Amino acid sequence: MINPLIFREYDIRGRVGVDLTPGTVLSIGKGFGTYAVRNGVVSLMLGRDCRLSSPSFRDAMAEGLLSTGVDVVDVGICPTPLLYFSIMQFGGGGGVMVTGSHNPPEFNGFKLCVGHSTLYGGKIQEIRRIIERGDFATGRGRESRREVVADYSEYVKSNISIPRRLTVVVDAGNGTAGPVAPPLFRALGLEVVDLFCEMDGRFPNHFPDPTVPENLRALIRVVRETGADVGVAYDGDADRIGAVNEKGEVLYGDYLLALFAREILGRKPGATVISEVKASQNLYDDIARHGGKPVMWKAGHSLIKQKMKEESAEVAGEMSGHIFFADRYLGFDDAIYASARLFEILAHSDRPLSEMLSDLPPVVATPEIRVDCPDELKFRIAERVAEIVRPLAREVIEVDGVRALFDGGWGLVRASNTQPILVLRFEGKDRETVERIRGVMEGAVETARAGTL
Repeated sequence: MINPLIFREYDIRGRVGVDLTPGTVLSIGKGFGTYAVRNGVVSLMLGRDCRLSSPSFRDAMAEGLLSTGVDVVDVGICPTPLLYFSIMQFGGGGGVMVTGSHNPPEFNGFKLCVGHSTLYGGKIQEIRRIIERGDFATGRGRESRREVVADYSEYVKSNISIPRRLTVVVDAGNGTAGPVAPPLFRALGLEVVDLFCEMDGRFPNHFPDPTVPENLRALIRVVRETGADVGVAYDGDADRIGAVNEKGEVLYGDYLLALFAREILGRKPGATVISEVKASQNLYDDIARHGGKPVMWKAGHSLIKQKMKEESAEVAGEMSGHIFFADRYLGFDDAIYASARLFEILAHSDRPLSEMLSDLPPVVATPEIRVDCPDELKFRIAERVAEIVRPLAREVIEVDGVRALFDGGWGLVRASNTQPILVLRFEGKDRETVERIRGVMEGAVETARAGTL
């Protein structure tokens, strides 16, 4: 029996050797292949990251897919955005990325696409039901290979204009961006300082999750030591970006999105910009001030991409560093391309990155705070928190978890869709306000947890 909890909101994710073995991955391949064939798909692209478990899982996935009659085009080890690119540019009917993304090394998983859409929610549960019934299509698909990095690099180079030389530090975290991003940026005329750009699925230097400040220490140090204009860091499969300015100060995804939105709104007044519940209020207010339409939505790459299509948004982004450009690009989250757009903005300006958002009102904000919570309890606890804080807050937004607005700031509690954790975040006009709001929200979490256990 496959653990049903690995079928999450917008991907399949589990522990290697516990939830995921070559046998269970074979069944997942059969299940997804069956779903794809029954939705008219003839061929699927297949990529993988550099985790130690990914080669055997790639093989099991390919075997499962081929057994349903679907053709498989293997694009090899690559960042997740390059799998998306291959689907769009090479005419694949969808694809599978074998990746644990930003999760610890003992995890791995699968991002699934049919057409240009990443599956989420009920469609992933439909695949689970196919597997549980053993209701598999049968056939004999054909396997082939195709190189994607060169085509992707040429596409990005033709899309980006860098009029002056910048020095950039690139921390690939020993993930899949290493062989792709530095050569591309050098071809764009940038001076690149490589940091942990050799692929190594053990992630020996630091874990590749740029939302965790500890993981950016080396990047900050090297940016300061080299006098670089900017530094960027990626998660393991390079669909999430972290950035630091020339002073070594961190710009999280919401502030990067504010920078991108300003540039786009200068060319496309009234454009829609989407972000999620963890993002700063400064972002939403700044989009409106610059004539844009801000939309707050649920976190999650699949959910954001779907909302972009519904709203015809030009750009979207998450606090976690997923940035999605429809403006001049293909609409999916791509940290390497987002880096190039950041470098382009810098190269067209005579101001350093540290000054570009200096007109935003000062706020005090925490990074994402992750609290361990079992998968089977986390959503119930978040729902209970909403009930507890509703009488205490000015407004409670339940788009995704609970974002409670108080005088001078807000607090968030939401269940992660990828890990057994609750995600908390707090923002306010000063530290005292943040601590007050944090006390209310964390107290509600403890009360909810005690009542749920």
